[in-house]
Amino acid sequence: MTRQELTRLIRAKRSYLCIGLDTDIRKLPKHLLKAEDPVFEFNRQIIEATADLCVAYKPNIAFYEAEGPSGWVSLERTLAAIPKDCFTIADAKRGDIGNTSSLYARTFFERYAFDSVTVAPYMGKDSVTPFLEFPGKWVILLGLTSNAGSLDFQMLDVALPGHAAGEQLFEHVLHTSQRWSGPDSMMYVIGATHPELFTRVRKIVPDHFLLVPGVGAQGGDLEAISKAGMNDQVGLLVNSSRQIIYASSGEDFAEAARKEAMALQQEMSRLLEA
Repeated sequence: MTRQELTRLIRAKRSYLCIGLDTDIRKLPKHLLKAEDPVFEFNRQIIEATADLCVAYKPNIAFYEAEGPSGWVSLERTLAAIPKDCFTIADAKRGDIGNTSSLYARTFFERYAFDSVTVAPYMGKDSVTPFLEFPGKWVILLGLTSNAGSLDFQMLDVALPGHAAGEQLFEHVLHTSQRWSGPDSMMYVIGATHPELFTRVRKIVPDHFLLVPGVGAQGGDLEAISKAGMNDQVGLLVNSSRQIIYASSGEDFAEAARKEAMALQQEMSRLLEA
């Protein structure tokens, strides 16, 4: 899916909602545990209840890896159930030496045919560029994450030749990685728990899409990050996981998920008109 196609989809659906499929078998409604593949059955019903309200789905790969071979089967079946007009994100946070990254890229772009994969930049250019060698696919680089531990490294001041004094590490990542690829194949993870920094982010990467986790259970403010982070192509994919998929633990879980997703979609529609 190209950047232009993604923008058109957002405007058509009046939504820039990404739903995170962080599906933990220990949190599933008890009646689903009788199913042949409980994780897939949960995901299937969530997808069917919300596909008209969102533009992307983001399975967190750890939740599937934890179940061993059966988890990878659930993931593959889930990916097949996602409508073709929805953007798919493998939230894998991979990043290793070049030949290893090449295999990670083959896993998620060829074996599972995701549109994109999240990548950690800590090991530098040669750990990221193998993911950029697949036409039509996207790298979503970790820039400024939503967790409390993001303060440990990402906000450290760095003093490097050719860079402004006081530049922070996440800003250096944004500056440097733009030499590896442009806004047609690279996005950035920027956490919703840092709304005050979105203006700084947009000065560095004005045209890139931002994947924004942290709205919902982590307390991110949708309106604040939308006003500071939106560009002329919208440029945002705002993710919500637990708030939507675990809105109910009963047999009405899919209906409850739809209600939560619709509330976010309606707010996004309003913000798109502002």
